[in-house]
Amino acid sequence: MGKPEFVGKKSKAAGGWGALRSCGKKLLASGAPLSGAVTMLKANQPDGFDCPGCAWGDPEHGSSFEFCENGVKAVAWESTDKRVKPDFFRAHTVTELRQWSDYDLERQGRLTHPLRYDRASDRYVQASWDEAFSEIGKILKGLDSPDRAEFYTSGRASNEAAYIYQLFVRLYGTNNFPDCSNMCHEASGVALEQAVGIGKGTVMLEDFEKADAIFVIGQNPGTNHPRMLGDLRRAAVRGAKIAVFNPVREKGLERFADPQDKLEMIMGGSTAIANAYYQVRVGGDMAAVRGMAKAVFAADDAALAAGQPSILDRAFLAQHTSGFEFYRASVDATSWEQIEDQSGLSHAEIEELAEIYIRSEKTICTWAMGVTQHRHSVATIRELANFLFLRGNVGRPGTGLCPVRGHSNVQGDRTVGINEKPPRAFLDALEKEFRVPMPRRHGHNVLAAIGAMLDGTAQAFIGLGGNFARATPDSPLIAKALMNQKLTVSIATKLNHSHLLPGEVSYVLPCLGRTEIDRNSDGVAQIVTVEDSMSMVHGSGGINRPASPELRSEIGIIAGIAEATVGSETVDWKGLAHHYDRIRDLIARTIPGFHDFNGRVRKPRGFRLPNGAAERIWNTRSGRATFSSCELPTLTEHQQALGERGTFVLQTFRSHDQYNTTIYGLDDRYRGIYGERRIVFVNPEDLAEIGASAGDRVDIIGRHEDGVERIAESFRVVPYDLPRGSVAGYYPELNVLVPISSAGELSDTPTSKSVLVSFRLSGQARAA
Repeated sequence: MGKPEFVGKKSKAAGGWGALRSCGKKLLASGAPLSGAVTMLKANQPDGFDCPGCAWGDPEHGSSFEFCENGVKAVAWESTDKRVKPDFFRAHTVTELRQWSDYDLERQGRLTHPLRYDRASDRYVQASWDEAFSEIGKILKGLDSPDRAEFYTSGRASNEAAYIYQLFVRLYGTNNFPDCSNMCHEASGVALEQAVGIGKGTVMLEDFEKADAIFVIGQNPGTNHPRMLGDLRRAAVRGAKIAVFNPVREKGLERFADPQDKLEMIMGGSTAIANAYYQVRVGGDMAAVRGMAKAVFAADDAALAAGQPSILDRAFLAQHTSGFEFYRASVDATSWEQIEDQSGLSHAEIEELAEIYIRSEKTICTWAMGVTQHRHSVATIRELANFLFLRGNVGRPGTGLCPVRGHSNVQGDRTVGINEKPPRAFLDALEKEFRVPMPRRHGHNVLAAIGAMLDGTAQAFIGLGGNFARATPDSPLIAKALMNQKLTVSIATKLNHSHLLPGEVSYVLPCLGRTEIDRNSDGVAQIVTVEDSMSMVHGSGGINRPASPELRSEIGIIAGIAEATVGSETVDWKGLAHHYDRIRDLIARTIPGFHDFNGRVRKPRGFRLPNGAAERIWNTRSGRATFSSCELPTLTEHQQALGERGTFVLQTFRSHDQYNTTIYGLDDRYRGIYGERRIVFVNPEDLAEIGASAGDRVDIIGRHEDGVERIAESFRVVPYDLPRGSVAGYYPELNVLVPISSAGELSDTPTSKSVLVSFRLSGQARAA
C-alpha cells in the first residue's frame, strides 16, 4: 500500500527556502503580489504598521525585515485584490454559504459595503451606514436591561478602538465583555496576578539575548509566532540551553533556517534550537516542573550537607517572597511515582532538566496555549513561577516569565479596559473623567455569555472583529446561541461563519484593515496603537489604499453605534473618531502608565508600560512574590485515558497555514500534510487499538459525561510522533468535540488541549 496522497515530505527545518517559497505563493495568490511585497517592508517598522498577526515583540535595534512567513500570510490575506460585493450575496444564500469551508469563505476577499440580513430571501443585502447605526441603537435601547447584550472583542482591535468600545458599553450600562483572551491566556493573567502582582509577562525581548537557559513549554513558535524562532536561534548560537516540553515533535523547535541569514540560506543549513526535547504527556507540565523543583531541592540539600553554597537564591527568597516553606513542604510531599506517571518523563530525565536550570545563572520560562487550555492551567503557571523564584529568576536581566500571546493586541485590549471584571481603580478613574456612574457588577466572559445566549438571558451580540462561532467550543451550541439573538452585529474585514448564523436582525459592518490608510474627513492620516507580549506600546499606520471607499475604521463604526445608542451628551463620539489623539488623551488621563501617550508613541519602537514585577515591585496581597503550594491534580485527562481502554486525550492546535480561526491554505508542511484539514494525528502504536491503518477515515467521538453527543465525522488518521494515548488535530474543525461544560479552574478557559475521545471507523471506504 502506498502513502496516502495527503501525506508528503516534511520540512527538514522550520523557515529557510520553504518559508520563502510559501511567502511567494501567498503573495501571488492575493492577486497583488507587488504591492504586497512593498507593504511587507513597512511591517513592524516605526513609520509603518504593526503586523496583524502575532504579539511577539519588535527588537530595540530594528531591522530592515521585521516580518515572518505568518506575517506575509496575514498581510497578503488582508491586501488581496478580491472583493465580496453585494452582488455576491445575490448569487448565494446564507444557507448555502453555511456549507462552505472557512478557507473558501475568507478567500472570496474583502467585504466592501454594510450588509443587513434579509430573512425572506435568506441573503445579505446592501445597507447604509445610517440605517445600520439607527437600527442597532434602537434595538439596544429597547432591551429591558443592558446586561442582555454581549460585546465581544478580538485581539486584533487597536487600543483606541478597544478603549472607546469599553467606554460606550459601560456608558450603556454593562460589563459584559466576552473576549478572545478568555479562550487563550486567561490562565496566565490570573496566575501571574496572584504570583507576581501583574497579569503580564516580566521579560523584555532583550532578555532573550542574555538568558543562559530558556524553557519553552507547551508552544509551537514555528507555526504560531515564527519571529520568536529568530530570537531562540540567536540564543542557541551563543550557547544558551533551550529545553522544550511538548507532547508533539514540532519542527520549529528542533531546527530553524533563518531566511535573513544569507550564509545559512546559501549553504542550505539550519541551526538546532532545542538542546533537550521532552515529550511530556498532555496535561503533565505541572508534574514535570514540580519534578525539576524536587530535584533542585535535593541538589541544594546535598550542597549544604557538603558545606557548599546553597543552590537556591536565599537572599531573594528571604527579601522578596512569601509562602516558600509551604511550597517546599508541598514538593517534599509529592512522590516521584506521581511525578513520573503524570509527566511521562523518567526521574533521570527530570534530573537532566533540573541540571540545566542549576547551571544557568539567568533563566526564562516561556509558554502558550499548550499550558493554558487545561483544567489545572492556573496551578501549572503558578508552578512555573515557583520554579523561577527558587533561584531569583524574576526581575533581573536575562530572566523572567514569558507568556506568548496570540493576536497582536490581545494584551493591549485588556490593558485599556476590555475586562468583564474591571478593577475598581479603573472604574473610579472613568467616573472622575466622565462624571457619570459606571456599572460595578461583574459581567460575562465567553462561557457565561454563551450560557446567557442559550437560555435567552442575552438577546444581542456585537462582535468587534474575530470569528466567535469558530473560536468557541461546542460548535452546534454556538450556532444555536447566535441564531437565538434579537440582534447580531459583526465588525469585520472578511466573510466568516459567524456572519452566517444571523439573529432576528443581523448586520455585517466592513472595516479598514491594519495595513490600510485611515484618513479623517480633513484628509489627515491617523495612527492607532497596540501592545505586544513584552508590554511595549507601538504606533501603527496603514500604507495601502482602502479596499473600498465605503469602509470605515473600527473606531468610526463603534462611534456610530455609540452615538445612536447612548447619545453624545457625555462623550463627543464624532470628535473622538475624527482625531484619535483625543482618544489617547483620554487613555492617558484614566489609565496609569500612558502619560504623554501621543508624544511617546510617535518615537521609534514606542514605549514600555510599567511592569512592577520586572523591577521586583510585587503588587500582590502580601507585597511579595507569592509561592503557590497547590498539589498536583489527582488525575490528569491523560491518566484517565490510559486507564480506559479505547479512550484517548485529544488536543486541538493550528496547522502551519492558519492563524487562529483564519485558514490561509490547506497545507501543514512542517507536519507533512498537504491539501486536507480533516486530519487526526495518532501514535503509530495506538493505531491497532483504534482498529485503523494510516490513511483510514475515522469518526471521533467525544467522551465528556454530560449527556451531549459530540461526533467529528470522517477524519483521516496520520501516524505521528506523540505520546501513547494522545491524539491531536486542527481547530476549528474539532471544536465540535470541545465541551462548553469543561473549563479551567479559576480561568474559565475551555479545555481544548485535554478532550477525552474514542474512535470508530467511518462509513467511507478505507484508504487503498
